Amino acid sequence: TALRQHLQARTPEFAGIIGRSARMKQVFDLIIQAAPSRSTILVTGESGTGKELVARSIHDHSRRADKPFVSINCSAFQETLLESELFGYMKGAFTGAAANKKGLFEYASGGTLFMDEIGEMSLPMQVKLLRALQERKVRPLGGNTEVDVDVRVIAATNRDLPQMVREEKFRTDLYYRISVIPVNVPPLRQRPSDISLLAFHFLEQFREQMGKPVRGLAAESVRLLESYGWPGNVRELEKIGRAHV
Repeated sequence: TALRQHLQARTPEFAGIIGRSARMKQVFDLIIQAAPSRSTILVTGESGTGKELVARSIHDHSRRADKPFVSINCSAFQETLLESELFGYMKGAFTGAAANKKGLFEYASGGTLFMDEIGEMSLPMQVKLLRALQERKVRPLGGNTEVDVDVRVIAATNRDLPQMVREEKFRTDLYYRISVIPVNVPPLRQRPSDISLLAFHFLEQFREQMGKPVRGLAAESVRLLESYGWPGNVRELEKIGRAHV
């Protein structure tokens, strides 16, 4: 069918990322270049552009692909909780710490730790993260000894980190440490040729999930989709697709 032919046009090596525009081909090239490296990567882009998919693709193309891919949203935790999530804690370190617990750095050892919304991290926590990246060691909360970790960190943000550095809201040394390889994911409005491809992808996905006899999109529907600005990017397009199947 025309729908399946449209879907087959996606890049097969990046099954989780839909796109064939020049801007997305640049992203795919960066993924291939960055994947073999041990360097820390900073993925930037607006909310809803698919930064975690890019991080996962980098991991899948790396030598660490058979090891864990662990993700955390840094904005979802207060400072102390974030520290214990990342580095772990020892029994008795705080009220409720009934047993030792490994942190995500240890769980991701040998693999990749994806740290989303890193721009929301407090300055004191930034210092602790910088040390962990430099020393490749972590100290669990309440512990006296350090643990060696072998983790490839991929950070992501929708914030303007250079501006935050100028405003002294983000540490300069940490910024340069995490942005060794920068990857920018373009907003959907800057890759209009991918909109119909994404729309067909979601249409096929939701058609199968919901058992609806939807065969395609009218030309007028495609024109309207491509003329819209998509402030919520791919996530917004997916949400609208789900609501209208």
